[in-house]
Amino acid sequence: MNLARVRIVARTELRQLLQAKDFWIPMALLGGIFFVIIPTVLLLIITHVGNVGAVKQIADTLKVLPRPAQQSIPAASPAGRTSYALAVYLLAPIAVVVPLTISTAVGASTIVGERERGTGEFLAHCPAEATEIYFGKLLASLVPGYMTTILGFGAYSLIVNLIVGPKVGGWFFPTTNWWILMGYVVPPFLAITLSVVLRLSARVKSTAAAQQASGLVTLPMIGIAYAQATGSLFGAKTLGLVIGTIAWAVAVLALWRGMRSVNRARLLGVADGI
Repeated sequence: MNLARVRIVARTELRQLLQAKDFWIPMALLGGIFFVIIPTVLLLIITHVGNVGAVKQIADTLKVLPRPAQQSIPAASPAGRTSYALAVYLLAPIAVVVPLTISTAVGASTIVGERERGTGEFLAHCPAEATEIYFGKLLASLVPGYMTTILGFGAYSLIVNLIVGPKVGGWFFPTTNWWILMGYVVPPFLAITLSVVLRLSARVKSTAAAQQASGLVTLPMIGIAYAQATGSLFGAKTLGLVIGTIAWAVAVLALWRGMRSVNRARLLGVADGI
């Protein structure tokens, strides 16, 4: 595999996405809503709510958390303990929903879109091999979602430390489990989802069909990824590493099978290649 050709395919795709305001503006809004607006509102409400009794009742419900999670919550006021648990454990979906949603939207149209735009023939006859085109498209689909997540994660970390930090004795976020989640657990789940989405994009005949089919795939994958991500946060540090390692193994297998779905016949859109 020629990595230079893979980069060219990915760079071309990413350049087109950057020029499409109808893509990156909603992408930025999605990241802002999940990583900035929702956490800020929830954490401010918990830390500044006037009804102390209500906050204490919420804090008492933390007893339903697993024992390792309960032991990690610092000794603080009810508002501090509740906001800590909310920031560290209960907002985990943002780390899963955002990258999967954005990357799936890109991947759904990345191959079938070439046929609809009339550029599939040019791509099919370019020097790049089918596997190089596949991994270039995969990289171009993964980067927007993951980069939005990394930037949003940085903003989320700052918000958590500024709002919750004073309540629990200082800056504490990201925790070790969150580092493992973002750097080792989320990427393979992205790769697994995109391997399926790209296969669908190579097989269907229209972008609308690809988006509908990918939506059916993304919903259960979000559920699975969320469950595993939450488990990696609630459990010991080694649990996140184990989940990530298993996910990486599945991702390698899924990508190996997925790259066979992209061939020149499907790029051209001939009848026996769809």
